[in-house]
Amino acid sequence: MTESIRERARRAAERYVIPAAREADEKRVFRRDVLEALASEGLVGACLPKEYGGGGLSNREHLCIYEELGRADASVRGFVTVQVGLVAQCLLDWGSEEQKQRWLPKLCSLEAIGSYALTEPEAGSDVCAVQTTATDNKLTGHKWWITNGSVADFAIVFARTGPDRRGGLTAFLVTELNAERMDAAELGHRGSDHAELHFKETPGEVLGGEGRGFEVAMGGLDHGRLGVAAGAVGLHQACLDAAVEHVRGRRQFGKRLGDFQLVQGDVADLATELEASRALVERAADLQDAGDPEAHRVTSMAKLYATEAASRAAGKALLLLGARGYNNEFPVERHYRDAKGMEIYEGTSHIQRLIIARDLIGPDPERKAK
Repeated sequence: MTESIRERARRAAERYVIPAAREADEKRVFRRDVLEALASEGLVGACLPKEYGGGGLSNREHLCIYEELGRADASVRGFVTVQVGLVAQCLLDWGSEEQKQRWLPKLCSLEAIGSYALTEPEAGSDVCAVQTTATDNKLTGHKWWITNGSVADFAIVFARTGPDRRGGLTAFLVTELNAERMDAAELGHRGSDHAELHFKETPGEVLGGEGRGFEVAMGGLDHGRLGVAAGAVGLHQACLDAAVEHVRGRRQFGKRLGDFQLVQGDVADLATELEASRALVERAADLQDAGDPEAHRVTSMAKLYATEAASRAAGKALLLLGARGYNNEFPVERHYRDAKGMEIYEGTSHIQRLIIARDLIGPDPERKAK
């Protein structure tokens, strides 16, 4: 079944995503029509339960979709990860039945777009530093770098409802979004929508219970990290494909580039790290599907390794292609920019290393006793 899903995703990516990717990147255009086409193919909400309009796929099966979209355009893959991996999964895990019925079918069909509003100017890696406040379910504050923010019909917004760093956070569903689109400037993911959101006594609806916001956020990020990691595998694959095609055909000093041993070494490293990334991402998905407690740590491992390997792959591919790699006429240049973003969002590489190490080492019993 997995291969048939991959083939479906690849055909759709080649038909809808790849032809639009370069223009979306150059013009910084959010292509809703491309996403609607993917939704019509059943590829947006494929991992959600069928009773809510999804395809009922496991995380392992859904990886193929993330990977093929990442291979085509990281901006499109990023949208699907937010729409499904963050927003829909938070609703599925924490929403009331009424909230699920109201929003999940619309997220699958793209009748509605959701966003995940956690990051603030002073709250990035430190989730508990959120300063947006909520009193009587009315929110006041400022979020930024919110993917899908200016095109969203609603957002999951995290706000402070009490003084405790963790227990004082609550998640809200908010439909009144005062959004201002942010220009990605020279960064990657230019085909995505990023926005600042401003709230002033804006009404919200509690998701998951008051004081449960930290748990809601962390659960969503685990799903989101898996999507980022799988997308990084796809981007890595695209870079390997471009490098192999180039060194087979490009001739210098009377022979193919691919016949030089230094070039062969780079290609071998690209391929080996790709297989390692894919295996680690698949293991994380299997653990999430099984509800295994190790899933949290292994998902961070997958996100850390796959995104950093994708960045290395993009750098090597760009160098192998030379001027062609540095020219935006070829997609490797876009992949190079997009890959760096994957090391940052849904938790930077530094944060993933902290999660992994702390999970392995465990808390200090003496410090806890004090």
